[in-house]
Amino acid sequence: MAVLVIAEHEHGTLKGATLNTVTAAAACGGDVHVLVAGHNAGGAAQAAARIAGVAKVLHADGASLAEQLAENVAAQVVDIARNYSHILFPATAHGKNVAPRVAALLDAAQISDATKVVGFDTFERPIYAGNAIATVQSSDAIKVITVRTTGFDAAAASGGSAAVESVNPVADSGLSSFVGREVTKSDRPELTAAKIIVSGGRAMGSSDKFNEVLTPLADKLGAALGASRAAVDAGYAPNDWQVGQTGKIVAPQLYIACGISGAIQHLAGMKDSKVIVAINKDPEAPIFSVADYGLEADLFAAVPELVRAL
Repeated sequence: MAVLVIAEHEHGTLKGATLNTVTAAAACGGDVHVLVAGHNAGGAAQAAARIAGVAKVLHADGASLAEQLAENVAAQVVDIARNYSHILFPATAHGKNVAPRVAALLDAAQISDATKVVGFDTFERPIYAGNAIATVQSSDAIKVITVRTTGFDAAAASGGSAAVESVNPVADSGLSSFVGREVTKSDRPELTAAKIIVSGGRAMGSSDKFNEVLTPLADKLGAALGASRAAVDAGYAPNDWQVGQTGKIVAPQLYIACGISGAIQHLAGMKDSKVIVAINKDPEAPIFSVADYGLEADLFAAVPELVRAL
């Protein structure tokens, strides 16, 4: 049977997490189909059709799906689920909102945060904040899976030529309604999609120091800014900058951790980064255990010196 990927998109623009999920779907075996559920999201459907490895795109277009409310999207997925052996979601805020509803409606046990497809019915996922890997086998007829996108390479965004097929949109469930959305706008790359991330911890001392010391480095490198949970809780950085098990899971090409000790929950969110650089004056800081390059120094002296060198 075919495998279904639920596309992540924002008003017609396909998000990168979909590409990683397509790679995971291809490893499950069978043709890969992509569902684009939304309203006036034809652009996302066409973009999905160009993804290498996608055999078919299902486009559900209706007013009930305009804001992608979880109840309506879940109903849309369940409406076509009988045709598929696996249903995969990116393990993003949206995917984590919809997938459990789909699993409950299908009476299936959801497999969360899959990082590897071992076989048709067997998957790996991290447990204990990433300190152990569990191998999970599912006997459900339809397997509902959220995919940790950092565990899979992105499929090529071009090269495919899948057919786009329209499906009937579901009616509004009436269980929820869209009230409003507050979106933080930034000229910097989105944290989960950034190739370079500069992160600060509680050692920054204040939000002023956070911006004064780290912003010039991020500007030089064209990087996104991140923060540890301790820095966010202290008010030094906004919530959407938080990296970690309770924040965002990232895997950039380069991760620079400044004044971050390396709590387990933070390491769980960034240890898959390709190159990790740690700057900390405490030689016993756990962050050094995962760092490729470690600098034992006062960040308030080292970071400005690094900026000048760049």
